[in-house]
Amino acid sequence: MRSVDLHQYRENRQKLLDQTPKYRELCTTCLQPGFGCYCSHVQRFDPLINFVVLIHPIEVKRRIATGRMSHLCLKDSHLIMGQNYSDNDDVNKLIEDSDFHSVILYPGVKSKNLTPMSETERKELFPANKKLRIFVIDGTWATAKKMVRQSENLSALPRICFSPEKPSTFRVRKQPNPACYSTIEAIHHTIELVGQSQGFNTEGREHDKLLHVFDSMVERQLEFIRKAEEKPDYLRYRRDRKRSA
Repeated sequence: MRSVDLHQYRENRQKLLDQTPKYRELCTTCLQPGFGCYCSHVQRFDPLINFVVLIHPIEVKRRIATGRMSHLCLKDSHLIMGQNYSDNDDVNKLIEDSDFHSVILYPGVKSKNLTPMSETERKELFPANKKLRIFVIDGTWATAKKMVRQSENLSALPRICFSPEKPSTFRVRKQPNPACYSTIEAIHHTIELVGQSQGFNTEGREHDKLLHVFDSMVERQLEFIRKAEEKPDYLRYRRDRKRSA
C-alpha cells in the first residue's frame, strides 16, 4: 500500500481550495454584495400612499433593481414577484380591499396624465373616502408590457401616468430614451404629483429619501466603472472579447 505524505497532501489540498471560485456573500436585505450594499443609505418614510411593486423574475436577479430599493424606503409597501398576476392571491386581495382605491402607474392612451392637472383635479381623481393604492410594474419596458397584458386583474385597473420633466439620472443602466424613468424615480415623481392630495406634505421633501439612496447607488456604481477603466487593458473584463475568443 502506497504511503501518504501528510504534508504534501495538505499542500495539494490548499492549492485546490485556493483555485476554487470564491462567491461573494450578498446582503440579505438589498441582495447586493458587501461592497455594493446600499442599506446604510435607506431612510424609511410614510408617503400616505400604499405602493405595490410588482417585480418581474428577471429584475429580481439584477444587481441594480430599484423596485426593491423603493420597497425598502416606503413604509407599508409591498414587493411581489411574478409575471402573470391574474391568479395571484396576494395581488387580488390587495385589489379587492374595499378600504383602498387601486390604480396602476402605467403609460398609454388609457392613462390619466397627472402632469397637466391642477392640484384640485388630481384630488378629485381619487375617492375621498378611500386610501390610495398604486401598483407599479418593475421590469424592462418589454417585460412590463407583457406583465400588464397577461394580468387580467391589472389590465382592469384605472391607469395613471405622468410626463417626465427632466431626463432620468439612471446613468449606469441603459434606458430606451432619457425620459424613461427607473422605478424609484417614477414613484418619487408620482408622490410629487399626488402626495399632497393624499395628505402627504410634499414641501417637507421626505420623499427625496428615495432619490438619496438611488443617487448614492448610482455614484457608487460609477466609481466602480471609473476604477475599472483605470486598469490596464489586459486586466479589464470585456464580454465582446470573451465571445470572440
